[in-house]
Parts: sequence; C-alpha cells; structure tokens
Amino acid sequence: MTDEERNRRSGEIGPTERLAMNRTGSFDWDLDTGTIDVDDAGLLVFGVAPDAFDGRPSTLVQDLDPAERTRLERVIRDAITGGRSSYTAHVRLERADGTPQWTHVQARILRRDSGMAHRIVGIVRDATAEVTHSAFVLDLEKRREAQTTIVERTTHALSRAVTVDDVTAALTGPGGLARLGAEGLALGLVEHGSLNLIALTGESLEAFEDFRSRRLDRGLPLAETVLSGRPRFVPSFLSLAQDFPELAPYVNRMPFRSACYLPLVAQARSLGGMALFYRRRSTFNADERNLLLGLAAIVAQSLQRAILFDEERELATGLQATMLPRRIPEITGGEIAVRYHAAWSGRQVGGDWYDVIPLPRGRVGVVVGDVQGHDTHAAAIMGQLRIALRAYAGEGHAPSTVLARASRFLAELDTNRFATCTYAQVDLAGGTVRGVRAGHLGPLIRHTDGRVGRPKLRGGLPLGLATVFGDEEFPETRLDLVPGETLVLCTDGLVEQPGTDIETGLAALAEAVGSGPPQAEALADHLSERLWERWGSGDDVALLVLRRSPDPGTPKAPRIHQYIHQADPQGLSDARAAVGQALVDWGMPELADDAELLTGELLVNVLLHTEGGAVLTLEVLPEPVRRVRLSVQDRSSAWPRRRTPGEAATSGRGLLLMDAIASRWGVEPRGEGKAVWCEIGPGAANGNGNRHASGNGNGNESRTANGATGGR
Repeated sequence: MTDEERNRRSGEIGPTERLAMNRTGSFDWDLDTGTIDVDDAGLLVFGVAPDAFDGRPSTLVQDLDPAERTRLERVIRDAITGGRSSYTAHVRLERADGTPQWTHVQARILRRDSGMAHRIVGIVRDATAEVTHSAFVLDLEKRREAQTTIVERTTHALSRAVTVDDVTAALTGPGGLARLGAEGLALGLVEHGSLNLIALTGESLEAFEDFRSRRLDRGLPLAETVLSGRPRFVPSFLSLAQDFPELAPYVNRMPFRSACYLPLVAQARSLGGMALFYRRRSTFNADERNLLLGLAAIVAQSLQRAILFDEERELATGLQATMLPRRIPEITGGEIAVRYHAAWSGRQVGGDWYDVIPLPRGRVGVVVGDVQGHDTHAAAIMGQLRIALRAYAGEGHAPSTVLARASRFLAELDTNRFATCTYAQVDLAGGTVRGVRAGHLGPLIRHTDGRVGRPKLRGGLPLGLATVFGDEEFPETRLDLVPGETLVLCTDGLVEQPGTDIETGLAALAEAVGSGPPQAEALADHLSERLWERWGSGDDVALLVLRRSPDPGTPKAPRIHQYIHQADPQGLSDARAAVGQALVDWGMPELADDAELLTGELLVNVLLHTEGGAVLTLEVLPEPVRRVRLSVQDRSSAWPRRRTPGEAATSGRGLLLMDAIASRWGVEPRGEGKAVWCEIGPGAANGNGNRHASGNGNGNESRTANGATGGR
C-alpha cells in the first residue's frame, strides 16, 4: 500500500490531492520521444478527460484558440532555442460551459551536457481568479485615472474663464465635451423666473432650441432638477419620453442611451442646471455619480465668478459711459470717429476720455486724456475735468489758456490726482491745427499718400501738477491738415504693453494707421481690432480719429494736396515724385519735368527761409486753356524779394528759374502766411521775363514779375 492510499484511508489529504483541489497539476515532457505525461489534475486544468488523452502535446492544447496556441508555442520555442532554463506563460481557453479560463504554465527545461534540451517538467494551474481580480483592479484604476483626468482638465479650462461667455466656450469649444467625458451638453441659467439655455452642443441637440427660454416649472427634466436641487440620472434616455411627454417628439430623434441632469448651486444659490448626454453609457455607479456631482460644483463655482464679473463690468462700463459724451457733434469739412474700450479688470474703471467741442468761427476742439488711477474716483474726476475743459474751450480761449485753466481747476479739487491730455483746435476750412500737450502722447498724422508722421508737439506738465509746481506754460504747436489727411489722438493704453518699450507700441500704431482704410470710422475700427485686441485689454483706451474731407477736384480739373514738414527732407523728394506721377495719371506727361523742377524750387525756399512746413497744391485749371497750377503755402508773412546773384552765389536763382519756365506766377496772402504759385502749360509765355503775375481772380492784389515778387 502506497503512502497516498494510506493517507486516503486515514482521512488525511496528500500533496497531490492538495494540488488537485486547487486545480494545479504537473507534466513531464520528453522532447526526444515527443510525448508528455500529465497527471489527472493537470488534464483537468486543460479540460482534457484522462481516458481521452493520448500523451501527445498537440492533444493537450487542441482546445486553445489558434492565436493563443501560436503564442504559447512561440514562448516555448524561444525559451528552448535561447538557452534559457525555464519559462512561464498565461493562456486563455474556454471551458465546456463557455466561460473563459486563464491557465498559468510554469516549466523548467532540462539540458544535456551539450546544452541540448531533452526534457521539460513543470506545473499548470487555473489562474482565472487572480487574473480576473488583477483585470478588475486595472480596470478600476483606469476608470479612476480617467475620472481624475476629467476633473483636472475641466478645472484647468474653467480656471481661465472670466466671463459667462468664457465659461460656455470652455464647455462647448474644441475638446470641451471630451474633457467632460460626454457626447452632448445643455447648460441653463435661471434669470427672472425663467430657465434660459445659454449653451447647447452635441449631435441633434439643436432640436432643443425650442426650449431655449422657458418659465421655470416642472415640465422639463432640467427645470425639475433646478427646482428640486437634486440630480437626476437617466440610464435609459428613451424613458424621458414617458416621464416628460413634451420631450417625446425629440427623444426618439436623438442618438443617446443615457443622460444626467445636475443642479448648479454655489453658496446656497441656485444658478441653473447642466445636462450631459451619453451614447454608450447605460449605468451610473457610485463613483461616476460622485464625479458628475463634483463636475457640477466646479462649473457652478466658475459660473458664479463669471456672473459676478459680468455684473461688475456692466456697472463699471455704465458708470464710464455716463462720464463720456453721449453724442459726437456733426462737423463741416471733415469726419470724426471715437472709440472707448474698457480694461478687463472687473470693477476697476479708468479715467480715459475723449471729447469733441464745437468752437466759435466754425472751428472744432478735440481732446483725448487720461486721469491718474483705475477706480471710480478716477472716473468721477474725469467727468468733472472733461466738463470744465469743455467750458473753457467753448469760451473761445486759446489752447494754451484752456489747459492752464483746466490744470488750475484740477488742482483746486484737491484730489491728489493728475491728468494728461492732448488738446487741439482745428480749422477744417483752412486746415490749421493748433495743438498743446500736457504730459500726454502726441498725435499722428496720416498723409494722403498713406505715409504717417509723428509731429513734434511741444508740451507742458500734466494737468494739476503744472499748477502745483507753478509752471502752467503749455506752448502751442501749429500743424497743417491738407484735404484728405487724418489726425489720430489716443491714450497710452493703445500703445503700451507691460515689459515692452513704448516706442514699439508707437511704431505699431503708426504702421496700423498707415495700412488702414482712409475713412475715419473704418480706420477707428481697424485700429481697435489690430491694437486693442492685441495688448490693450490691460488698460483703458480712448481713441479719436479726425479726417479733413478730401479735395480731389473734378475729373476735368483734378487736384492733390500734400504737407511737407520742415524736418522731413524725404518729404521734398516724395512731393516731387507725387507731382510727376499725378501729371502722368492725368494725361499731361509732357509737363511733368517742368512741374517737378518748380516744385523743388518752391519747397526749398519755404523749408530754408521759414520756420514751418509747407502745403503743396497741384491742380489742373479747366478749359478754355488747360494748364497746371502749383501753389506752395507757408506760415511766413515775409514776401519774397528779387535779387541778382553773383557768379559764385549758391542761391537767388529760384525765382529767375521760375520766371523762365512758368507761364505766370505770383504771391497771395493766406491767413497768417502767404502762397507762392505758378502756372505752366500753354499760355502767355513770351520769353522776356515780363509775364504778368496776378492773384487768383478773387480780389487778391496783382503784381508783375518784375515788381515786388522778386526771388528770395
């Protein structure tokens, strides 16, 4: 009697039985003969009946899936040929009842002295329980990792949301549904007893547009969730048609299997509700429900912050709007556009302002300024200062006087605040601009050919400080706007960016002014889009664009105007080129060379012998004798004098040259200065230097070329 038989008779369990009871068996594989000996427990693991086993390895694994069999054979072959002494493998097979079973094989390879494998011994066991548990744990960890990812991504996206629109964009924009782990979303806010859907995204959800705004009652699942404050999880989406008959026509058209309705509550205040829709999910376990409730809390907190921000913004911008002019007066001879953009800083409202002031004698005053600080106090001071400055300007005072009195007014308010501004009186009929600065940015001028200049506007101290320091001097600078030119005033919010030199912003502004459309309104929109959206959101921005109406003449008598600054040598070359090109465009190329030569002589005299720039006008005089007229206007009251240059002289020949080329020429008084003009083309040229020079036919004084109109 063997030990095992004695153990069975005595009631004890032997080692083999213990292994068999745990579905563990052994095998001995003779590689020389190709046979394998497997005990009954091992055969049971492989699902092979003992009386049906023929000792062949292929019979042992015949019930394995072909892919599993191939994988097991590869593991064994690699172990034998690779010189290893052991191998392990997990293989999946199906039991007779169709349930899956995982079998673990662990074997040792016996080799001869030559290293050739001749025998494999090992064990096989049913590892289904541990593999299933491991898979469950892995799946649980995977689901928890996915839930953590959903929370992290949603929190990160909403952390950057400032307004309600930002919140909805984070939830419905690219990747929004993926972050939530859903295929559809509806978001509603409670407003004045109604539930308004502010976001709908997902396939077929546009059908819910019919419920965009409804009274808050229990006829719909989202409204019921908001009223009860309890979530509603719907494993079967089609069941909504039974519980809410009003939804029946819509539910059957949608591709969802389940949905959940979540209340949005923050600080005990019901803000609204959120609905998530799913294509594949049909259950909501405890972990998933907790995750969804956590998402709802995150969205509710973001919405609460955004609603508060929007309310503060509405309050701040409303206050600012009451301080700015309600309307801009219409002007004759030009067009004006203004823009104001508030900084994205909640209740912090700034002191930037603009104003357009009708003045006596058809003039107009334009001002752009900025009161120190970003709070309601700054806005209130701005409103008072704007009204005071408007009153001083309307009385007809000179620009320097207007700013001096405004500085005194601000100092007397005793607010410890100062303000900067640029103020200009503009005569659109004559194009004269008298500008003053008080610690503010100077203007930009866009010329008719698209070039942009930054004239040097002399300035004084900021308003308020000027009075405190006893220096209320605000020197005036005269500029000229020719027809079609544009004056641009702005506050520093349009050109400043933290960490960037202001010259970079000014260069960007000049480039945007030059590349924009000529019309005032279109140019203001262009600047707002190009610059304020680029870096102006951190500060308030006030912008004023004033354009003098263009004067192109008529098709039969075209006309161009151009301003040449005294400190701009390139402007002389540009003016000559513009004159030549214009005559070519007008079909008079034979006069281009003479016109360019005379343009240079007239402009050089002004730039050398006066203290300001010049306005060049080129026009074609209509029939009966079609000819070209050049006129250069300056600010000097001194009229030119004829003199005879010596052989070594470097000047004095300009008017002699003009006398030889022009048909007629002369001098006319113009406001505070004069205009020197000449005509070329078919006319009264007789070659003797005694051409008649007259005014423009409107009563101006006539002189001869040999009289007081001699050259400088």
